[in-house]
Amino acid sequence: MTNDTPDPTNQRTEDESLHGAVIVGIIPDQSPRVLKEAARYAGLLGAPLLIVHVDVTRFVTYEDPDGYVHSAPIDINIAAGDSDLVLVQQAAAEVLAESPVQWSVRQLVGDPAMAMKHLAEQVDAKLIVVGTRKRGLGESIREFFTGSVGARLAHRQHRTLLVVPLGEATPDDEEIWPA
Repeated sequence: MTNDTPDPTNQRTEDESLHGAVIVGIIPDQSPRVLKEAARYAGLLGAPLLIVHVDVTRFVTYEDPDGYVHSAPIDINIAAGDSDLVLVQQAAAEVLAESPVQWSVRQLVGDPAMAMKHLAEQVDAKLIVVGTRKRGLGESIREFFTGSVGARLAHRQHRTLLVVPLGEATPDDEEIWPA
């Protein structure tokens, strides 16, 4: 029930209360179902919920030995990541207003799968939760080139991964990758 947002470029996890957290990756305007499922599992596991937004408009330049991460923008519009973080914080406050689960929001930078993997290692996460992407040609093309965050997490780390489906499921007889 806390909402402590550190410096967006700071990935240090000195707070021992985050040990064994459930990590959930959230983007602005995502279905609240992802947050609700993550909070449900955090409650079942008796773990804090660590809500993560990854700013893909910034990249890690280097990391200090104490864990402080220095980043640089890919684009001049660095305010975009900040406004996305505010939207994620607002969504979390609305969805989790009645939840007894201890939660906090953190912003990471760079590649979403690798950033969440790194954080999961730092806090020894019990579970990582992500949502599927919305259906559509644009999302299919983007996923083809960048890969699914869920699939990349499943192949690059050892923790249990929960992928929450969003929207309509693709029928069995329909191609996932439109020609």
